[in-house]
Amino acid sequence: MYLFATMSTDAPLKSRHREVLQTIVREYIETGEPVASRTISKCRQNDLSSASIRNVMADLADEGYLSQPHTSAGRIPTEKAFRFYVRSLAAARIALGEADRLRQEFAVLPTIAERVEHSSHILTQLTRHVGIAAAIPDLCRELDQIELVPLAGDRVLIILATRDHMVHNRVVALEEAIPPSELVSIRNYVNGNFSGWQLGEARRELVRRILEERALYDAVLRRLQVLYQKGLFDVDTAPAVHMEGASNLLGLDLHLTREKLRELLRALEEKQRLIELLDRFLGLPPGEVEVHVGLEQLHPAMKDLALVGMSVRMPSGLPAKVAVLGHMRMHYERVMAAVIQTSRALEAAQF
Repeated sequence: MYLFATMSTDAPLKSRHREVLQTIVREYIETGEPVASRTISKCRQNDLSSASIRNVMADLADEGYLSQPHTSAGRIPTEKAFRFYVRSLAAARIALGEADRLRQEFAVLPTIAERVEHSSHILTQLTRHVGIAAAIPDLCRELDQIELVPLAGDRVLIILATRDHMVHNRVVALEEAIPPSELVSIRNYVNGNFSGWQLGEARRELVRRILEERALYDAVLRRLQVLYQKGLFDVDTAPAVHMEGASNLLGLDLHLTREKLRELLRALEEKQRLIELLDRFLGLPPGEVEVHVGLEQLHPAMKDLALVGMSVRMPSGLPAKVAVLGHMRMHYERVMAAVIQTSRALEAAQF
């Protein structure tokens, strides 16, 4: 069963307000221009007076769904408006022939790694956005405990034991030494808070805590962030992460300086950053589509981006994730359909 899921605590809108807002978002997706009341009137074939439409738009602006870039301009939907809009959608149907083609393409690929990599290509091909696919074998492993051993030369030995009786060792080099007493505090914090957690869930929760404002004043979490970025919860079976279509971001109006755009592209080239993106925003069980609008929590340059994706359980039992990253003005129905069909093809492919 394929469901559409987003998180929201917004109060419900009146029927007329919902219809007008949906019209505004659809028009803005098509044109990228502020939407005026007269445009809404034409789209709705004059079933509302211009005065009524302006009143509705004023109410929507007051509730945070619309912004007005200039005094005389129309209105632009906010992230809140996009979140409302995508909750009202169902994935578009994809042609039967297209679905068969995807299954056939996967069937001729002999390895899981090739199929996961091909998923990112398919998603980019179908959507013209950034396609991301990852096989993450360590996500379902449960943490038993970690041990942190200081070494010479500002290095730390990370010993991670999982409840399947596997022990994984990693030596990381730090830019600044962490005193042994603080390593003990970090070890106790991780073992006390995350023992028994699946590694994927532990990653997401740790990132959430680090991003909280209070983390800025917490010495343990500050030091823990450094070790996390060095691969604290990584195990020897490295995730296979593939991304295609980053150049598609170059043609988008992201309101970024050239340097900020370069910074965004560099961030997307980091495997750990992509894993963090998928871990943070795709946490539902396999089969449930997730749409997240506005990703500035992960990176400031991702404010105008949206992620559509889902988790996949492949026939071998290996967990994977497939996703599309693009502008929040993307055609969500089409992108959701591409994600669903790609995941179905990946799940159905037998060796």
